[in-house]
Amino acid sequence: MGKSTSRSDWLLRSPDQGRVERIEAYFSGHGYDPHRHDAYAIGCTLSGVQSFRYRRAMCHSLPGGTLVLHPDELHDGMAGTDAGFHYRMLYIDPVLIQQVLGGQPLPFIQGGLSDDVRLRRATQRFLQTMDDPLESLQEDDAIYDLAHALQAVAGKPRGRRAFDYPATQRAREYIHSRNGASVTLDELERVSGRDRWSLSRDFRALFGTSPYRYVTMRRLARCRDLALSGVGLADAALIAGFFDQSHMTRHFVASFGLAPARWLAMQKLQDRTR
Repeated sequence: MGKSTSRSDWLLRSPDQGRVERIEAYFSGHGYDPHRHDAYAIGCTLSGVQSFRYRRAMCHSLPGGTLVLHPDELHDGMAGTDAGFHYRMLYIDPVLIQQVLGGQPLPFIQGGLSDDVRLRRATQRFLQTMDDPLESLQEDDAIYDLAHALQAVAGKPRGRRAFDYPATQRAREYIHSRNGASVTLDELERVSGRDRWSLSRDFRALFGTSPYRYVTMRRLARCRDLALSGVGLADAALIAGFFDQSHMTRHFVASFGLAPARWLAMQKLQDRTR
C-alpha cells in the first residue's frame, strides 16, 4: 500500500473488501464533521494524536490503544497536534456480531477507548495486513474473536430484557429485500410478527440503530459503491433511492462526516500516489 509523502489528507479502502470494511487514512487537521453510522468503528492510531468528541467528552487516541465507537453514537474527528494523525479503522456490521453472540445486547465500550490487550489483538487480526485479502474462513475466525473480545471488555449489561431476535432479523431481511425502497413500520410489524414499538426497541438494541437509519445506511452504501464504479453522484443518489443529490448529500455528511465529493476526491488522490 503506497503512502503519500505530502501533508495532503487521504483515505484508502482496503483493495479487498470482504464483509468487514477496512480503511487507512491521514488527516493533517480537521478530519470529520459530527456524524454517526450504523456500524461499529474499531481501529488504532498509528501516529499522532487522534482527537474526537464522543458522548459529550473530548477523547484522545494514541498509538497502542484501541478505538471502539458504538453504532449510532455521534462523533467527529481531528488532529490533536500539528503533526496530524494516521490511523486504521474497520467498520463491522452489528449483524456479524449478533451472529456470534446470538441475540444479546450489543457490547458497549465506555468512553470509546480501550487499553485492553484482548481487544487490541482481535482488532489487529483485521488491520495488521491491509494490503492482503482475508480468506473467508480467516475472516470468520477474526469476527468470532472480535465479538467475544468486545463482550469480555464491555462486561455484562445492566438489567435484563427479553429480545425477540428472530423477529428483528425478519424485519432486517425485509429491509434488504426492498433494495433501497421506502419501508413503513406497518410493513415491518407485519413481516416480523412483532408489535412496532417492541420491534423498534429490539432493533436498536440488537443492531445498534433504528429501522429508518438502517434503511438510509443501506442506500448510502449503495451510493458509495456506485460512485466508486464511476457513476455520477446525482445518478447514484437516484438509483439508491434518494429524492435527489442534495438529499443524499445531507445524509452522507450526517453518516460519514464528509461530503460525498470530498470523500471521493480523497480516494482518487491516494490512488494517484500509490
